[in-house]
Amino acid sequence: MTSVLVLPGDGIGPEVTAQAVKALRAVAANGPQLEMAEALIGDAGLLAAGDPLPDATLEAARRADAILFGAAGTYKSDLLPPEKRGGHGLLRLRKALDLYANFRPVFAFPELLGASTLRREVIEGVDLVVLRELTGDIYFGTPRGVHRDDAGERYGINTMRYTEAEIRRVGHAAFRAARTRRRKLCSVDKANVLETMALWREVMSEVGRDYPDVELTHLYVDAASMHLIRRPRDFDVIVTGNIFGDILSDAAAMLTGSIGMLPSASIGESGRGLYEPVHGSAPDIAGQDMANPLASILSAAMMLRHSLGQEAAARAVEAAVREVLAEGYRTGDIMEPGARQVGTEAMGDAVAAAIARRRG
Repeated sequence: MTSVLVLPGDGIGPEVTAQAVKALRAVAANGPQLEMAEALIGDAGLLAAGDPLPDATLEAARRADAILFGAAGTYKSDLLPPEKRGGHGLLRLRKALDLYANFRPVFAFPELLGASTLRREVIEGVDLVVLRELTGDIYFGTPRGVHRDDAGERYGINTMRYTEAEIRRVGHAAFRAARTRRRKLCSVDKANVLETMALWREVMSEVGRDYPDVELTHLYVDAASMHLIRRPRDFDVIVTGNIFGDILSDAAAMLTGSIGMLPSASIGESGRGLYEPVHGSAPDIAGQDMANPLASILSAAMMLRHSLGQEAAARAVEAAVREVLAEGYRTGDIMEPGARQVGTEAMGDAVAAAIARRRG
């Protein structure tokens, strides 16, 4: 029996995660047997246990074969000290499990080309992966904090920091990923002004010597952001640091029509992974049956593939999403003229029904 820890979290997290669980149950009805248990994280953990990552949740995560995550944090906890904020629970969980490689696939569904704000001829055929290093960089570097100088004026400090080993291991993960695709890897940095990023570029080039079959290129992050919008089909795999990956992957979401379509996988050396939609908690629409659950459902497909070794089941989920989109089902964020607008739960029901037809 394969164990999956479900962390619905906050905001729209519980709503979209419920639809991903629905899809997994449809798969398990005639396939892999999954034992799913829930735990608290984010504001929900803070409210119940005084900690955005309760000890019980961390222990359950260490025991699980894979983790399905919703979202963490709301506007309320954003006003608290950093260690008490809901989103900090997710950062700590990634660090504790050493989930350093964050894969964010960006695929332009043919059915949604009209939903993007970019021209069809720009995004048609887009199929890339942003690989974001996840446990280092400015989000974790020290010293950090808000202080006062001798004159009493406040100043803030955060530290961009990477070790050679951290860069090297995510580099190997990126080259391995490129080998399974079109063998093109673009490393994104800011080596012209940041010493940390100069080291990043140097180490990436060194790692590249072990992969002569993969074409390695380098771009500064400002040029990469422009190129990503102008000619996205040029990219295959993009590897970059934590903060640049955070920004670039959200920009890349608009190539798909909505950030509600972007799944992700955060994986460590052991193969255990945490799977989550990229979109965050969106508390302004929570509880209104408006959120797009497809990124969460596609994250569940990534979990089946990468941590649970269930390729056929993963393909069934992805095919069901394509089928539902082809039938014209749309949530509000990807709505087009002539399509059928549905809510979160109805979209989840449609995908689960499509899975059942395929797996029956």
